[in-house]
This record gives sequence, C-alpha cells and structure tokens, in this order.
Amino acid sequence: MDIAWTDIAARGALGIGLIVAGLVVVGLLIGAFVVGGRIRRRAPSPPRPEEQPRRPEDGPVHEARERREPDEVPRSDHRLTPHEMPGHGNMPSRRSSSQQRPRWDDGSGGSFGSGGQG
Repeated sequence: MDIAWTDIAARGALGIGLIVAGLVVVGLLIGAFVVGGRIRRRAPSPPRPEEQPRRPEDGPVHEARERREPDEVPRSDHRLTPHEMPGHGNMPSRRSSSQQRPRWDDGSGGSFGSGGQG
C-alpha cells in the first residue's frame, strides 16, 4: 500500500510542478507585453503630414553624370600616412577634361575571353 501512495504522490508533485512552470511562463509573457507597451508609449509618434520632407522649390533634384578623375598623390621622400594626405586620406577628385564615355575597341566585348581569336 505504501508503494501506491508514493507513486500517486510523485505523479501529484510532477503535475503541480508543471502547473507552476506554466504559470511562470504565462507571467513572463504578460510581463513582456507590459514592458513592450511602456516602451511603445515612450517612442515618438510618426511625423504628421506637415512634418514630412518637401520637394525643393526649383523642382526635383536629378542625377548629375560626369566623368571624374583622381587628383595626384603628392610626391615626397618619406611614406605618407592618411592624415598627411590632402583630404585626410579621402581621395579627392576633379572633373575630367574629357566628358566622353570610355568605349571598348571594335570587335571586343570588354571582358576576358569574349570575341577574340583564341
């Protein structure tokens, strides 16, 4: 008779443990929703229509296409570090004297192995 009672008690303890674990999980989920609501209330509201960006008065800005070429690196006897270069290491560029687009030679596709004898 004692073995039956310990078996029933073990099953009861397991059932109570599962219920407690389920309640803990439900409590954590409710807490996550509460914290998420608080964070959402502190977040700024979406911009109103009058706060939206506007198109410039002179119309939309268009893409400018021009050929650029890099400025030459200054010559010196010692190795230059980026902070010693013009523009602090950012390569400055200038407008190219020729604005024509570069073209491949006739009969060449411009990539390796295309269109040639071989």
